Amino acid sequence: MTTHDICIVGGGWAGLSAAVRLTEAGRRVTVLEATRHLGGRARRVDRDGMPLDNGQHLLLGAYEHTLRLMKTLGMEESRAFMRLPLDLNMREAGAPGISLASFYLPAPLHLLAGLLSARGMPGRDRLRALPGLARLMRWQQDEDISVSRLLHEHGQPEVLVRGLWEPLCLATLNTPLTQASAKLFCAVLRGAFSGHRSHADLLVPRMSLGDLLPKPAHQWLDARGVSVRTLTHVCSVIPTETGFTLALRDGETLDAHQVVLATAHPAAARLLKPLPGLKDVTEGLEALETEPICTVYLQYPESVRLQTPFFGMLGTTAQWTFDRRITGQPGLMAVVISASGPHMQMDNQALVAQVRAELHMLFPDWPFPLKSWVIREKQATFRAAVDCDRLRPGNTLPQPGLWLAGDYTLTGLPATLEGAVISGLQCAQAILQQTPATTETQ
Repeated sequence: MTTHDICIVGGGWAGLSAAVRLTEAGRRVTVLEATRHLGGRARRVDRDGMPLDNGQHLLLGAYEHTLRLMKTLGMEESRAFMRLPLDLNMREAGAPGISLASFYLPAPLHLLAGLLSARGMPGRDRLRALPGLARLMRWQQDEDISVSRLLHEHGQPEVLVRGLWEPLCLATLNTPLTQASAKLFCAVLRGAFSGHRSHADLLVPRMSLGDLLPKPAHQWLDARGVSVRTLTHVCSVIPTETGFTLALRDGETLDAHQVVLATAHPAAARLLKPLPGLKDVTEGLEALETEPICTVYLQYPESVRLQTPFFGMLGTTAQWTFDRRITGQPGLMAVVISASGPHMQMDNQALVAQVRAELHMLFPDWPFPLKSWVIREKQATFRAAVDCDRLRPGNTLPQPGLWLAGDYTLTGLPATLEGAVISGLQCAQAILQQTPATTETQ
């Protein structure tokens, strides 16, 4: 019997980040992924022979840990992303909408100047918003409150709340404004708008999510002799005198000195629940609710395109539309709907018809789409609600040798790709600091 040094359960962005960092440090790692493709909730999927993502993602220039990891894997930013200065274009049928672009100025002046010149907002509302906006960048309180209350207390006019803050809150926290955590929202704002001006840049992927990080990570790990097993479902984690035994769905067992649970938090809760001494952690994870993300893909003729890589939508079920031409899929539009809502009760045919009609209001000259696909991630993220941080665990557990990695851990961020990478790196660092290397034994 082989006893592995470290088994990482879950091949998403957090698990792969931990695997790369541990391998760099000379530790022996085995990655176990339950599905066919690596990447977790940010991966490639195939529908009718069409490569799609299980959710359309937009990264920020502030995602320094993710960019640094990709560089380690040999993935150059210019090949992976189109980097654009902040330029948000929110459209509404029959109304002017709102457009906000940053200026080439030091942070946060680039955002303040952008707000002063924002189109679609009365001048008096722009002036009213400025003092509160400066305070938002600095807001840090012990007591958490909702984002809607935060914006009200900081004098943000309704036109700006509806046209900018609410869409940004849904896009970054995947949680409705009235429930969303002000602490996490302000952490996102500080990361994007209080550091270097480039932190607010928008990074639009030039390739599928699977090719962005999971595939390069797999290749990097494989080249260093790391075993990465897909279609390997771990059913239970059993403590032993020398570590843990992992029971797999097919009846196989694996022994490991250390185990990192890098699954989504509902799966981590199920694996932890039978173990002694972890009641508080398990109850916290079970109380940490989830929110969905729905992506509607519409394939139009290749001649159909947007003037910009993406835009936001107001007053509609659809929230953001991305032109997948940049990923080499001309005519394909990815329409994103964050958080829960009536759309989750609609069947796919009705939802496609709704989204198609909303796009037609903005682009009446577009022809009927040729094909459509709907991808629903029903537990895409944890709900970034007020005081949710008290339910989020750290990477270290009371059970020695058992660790957690995932965007739901205490990273200081909501459930973002950057949060997942940070969690994986933090988990790996904790293992390296607290446990000596153990050679695999026969």
